[in-house]
Order: sequence, then structure tokens, then C-alpha cells
Amino acid sequence: MLEVGTKAPDFTLPDKDGKLVSLSDFAGKRVVLYFYPKDNTPGCTRQACAFAGAYEEFKTLDAVIIGVSKDSAASHQKFAEKYGLPFVLLSDPELTAIQAYGVWQEKKLYGKVSMGVVRSTYVIDRDGVIEKVMPKVKPDTNAGEILDYLRGQV
Repeated sequence: MLEVGTKAPDFTLPDKDGKLVSLSDFAGKRVVLYFYPKDNTPGCTRQACAFAGAYEEFKTLDAVIIGVSKDSAASHQKFAEKYGLPFVLLSDPELTAIQAYGVWQEKKLYGKVSMGVVRSTYVIDRDGVIEKVMPKVKPDTNAGEILDYLRGQV
């Protein structure tokens, strides 16, 4: 995982419509960059819906939400349509950003060890520097915790 004070690595990935989006496109804005394992799974759906439910408040705080997983753009499109997700979802099947941000890690599930995306969130300031790192976040509380942080309540 990257540390607070580190310049956020730039990346360019396709969104749900196949349009290329770069982190640098959001220079001058705060970015909530969250990495999640898989579209349409229970935890990832709850997390995405929580961000969607708070989307207007994030906008009032001048924060952009970007979700990244290794799912395809087509998968992201179905996921966004099914749950009305108004924010950017980026497809990273080559693990470009996932590895650059250190969220591709060993995971254990039922005693089985495998590599995968560890649910993590970064807040990047207007100058492109990481201001908050949240490793191994909980899907149900992540959006609220980020809002509290952005409001200065943490």
C-alpha cells in the first residue's frame, strides 16, 4: 500500500463506456479512489450503493469518486446500470493501477490462499498527493467514513 504524502501514481484506464480516463483528468479536485474485488458480489454491491447514495454529498464537498476493479468495461456498465451508480468505474484487467497502488495482495478465504484485490480506499488531494489511506475497508461503512473524513470530522 502507498503511504500518506506520496504522489498518487497516474494511470489511464477505460471506463464503463470504454472511454479512457486518467487520474490526472481530475487535477484540482479531491479524488476518492476505491479498489474493490468484483462487480455484482454482495460486499462490492453494498459498497458501491453506499457511495451512490452519498454521491450528491461527495459532490458538495468537491470530491470525485472513482471505483476500480479488474472487471471488464462491459461488466462495469451492467453493474452501474443495475444499481444506478453515478460515479466513474474503471476497468483494470491488466492490474496497472491495482498493482501501482499496492492493493493486489495475498488473500485467505476458508484456508485457501490466492491473490486478489484487497478492498482499499485512497483520498487524493487537489495536488495529486495521497492524503488518506484506508486498507481493508468494510463495504458497509467505507462511504460514511470517507464522508466524515472529508467533512473534517475524523
